[in-house]
Amino acid sequence: MSKDTNANDPSHTPRREPASFSRRGLLLSSAALGTAALGTAIRSAFPSGAFAQAAGPEVNKAIFGYIALTDASPLIIAKEKGFFAKYGLPEVDVAKQASWGTIRDNLVLGGASGGIDAAHILTPMPYLIASGRVTQNNQPVPMYVLSRLNLDGQSISIAKSHLPTGAKLDAGALRETFKKMIAGGKEVKCAVTFPGGTHDLWLRYWMAAGGIDPDKDVQTITVPPPQMVANMKVAAMEAFCVGEPWNAQLVNQGIGYTALTTGELWNKHPEKSFAVRADWADKNPKATLAAIMAIQEAQMWCDKDENKVEMCQIVAKRAWFNVPVEDILGRAQGTIVYGDGREVKASPHLMKFWRDHASYPFQSHDLWFITEDMRWGYLPPGTDAKALIGKVNREDLWREAAKALSVPADQIPASTSRGKETFFDGKVFDPAAPETYLASLSIKKIA
Repeated sequence: MSKDTNANDPSHTPRREPASFSRRGLLLSSAALGTAALGTAIRSAFPSGAFAQAAGPEVNKAIFGYIALTDASPLIIAKEKGFFAKYGLPEVDVAKQASWGTIRDNLVLGGASGGIDAAHILTPMPYLIASGRVTQNNQPVPMYVLSRLNLDGQSISIAKSHLPTGAKLDAGALRETFKKMIAGGKEVKCAVTFPGGTHDLWLRYWMAAGGIDPDKDVQTITVPPPQMVANMKVAAMEAFCVGEPWNAQLVNQGIGYTALTTGELWNKHPEKSFAVRADWADKNPKATLAAIMAIQEAQMWCDKDENKVEMCQIVAKRAWFNVPVEDILGRAQGTIVYGDGREVKASPHLMKFWRDHASYPFQSHDLWFITEDMRWGYLPPGTDAKALIGKVNREDLWREAAKALSVPADQIPASTSRGKETFFDGKVFDPAAPETYLASLSIKKIA
């Protein structure tokens, strides 16, 4: 069973007691402004796309955490290419974190107390933190999701020893093998990066669709992304789900193979987000908009084919990922070498940073993550998803930043919902009826 207890988390650090949810709107001076007025104020502060010297952000520094995964590239590029500086945040520190548990703990601490102010983060995590489900003593820490960072670009990888099963999109090919292993006294461990996070939900969905109960038929364990390959190398797990470059590195080292990319499970699925402590955003509204704008511009840059090589060369550096460029570049360009004889070029499931509305935080997607977290017991049944999304998802600020950047209207979604979503097994998630979707799932932790 997958679980995350602070006592067993080596990355856990003491936390101070967080404040309760602050009001929904950001503040300028001491008066609360509506989003329209806020947008007007921000646009007036951005002549020719940059802050006027006298009307810049409230602060010029902040600490943004990241994990060494390719989908953190927008934060790294915003720093390396000077986009943060361009919008008045020259002293932003993009700080590497050891694990998602460390990200959580440092967000709870906050930048003012030795932690971080915001982070590249698994999309469900701000909801789990804001509801107190993964924090010490279940204390809620108000969070805002300000932007999505990418679509697609993750994979489920399997140990090389399981190649004879032919397991790919259908996890059912592993069912009998796992049963025999357990009958022979061997533990079957499958790794994810954080309980209730995106990788956990992809792996669980894939296994359950193949008739494998991730809570009963295997042990779902938590391993930080940079440690996945090393653990597979010493046969500590049979499968894992993680972002790049770790799946490609596994293949390049001949240790395992990619069964599927997560885009094959759910085409153009949302993945990471940029989230901030709500109190930091409330205190620094112009700095918040500046950060969103810098990240949006970085996402546009990262998504251009002509920039992929440079992007990978930058993030591969020792200061950022410390991995060979070839572990990142192929899949970033859409070439998927699966390691089982398959190779796909120009894959439609390559990581997307801006195209297909990749940056916009659709509320309908957050609803799916909350529904799945209820499915597996990370959130209680009957969670008021609409209210929770209303507190955490700040798509309104994303829109204000996009307008201030003069993003073309066709690149700004007209609705907060992307509509019905169809998965590889034919299941359909209708944001208007999440309970119907949940009832259709045969393997789940709740009744």
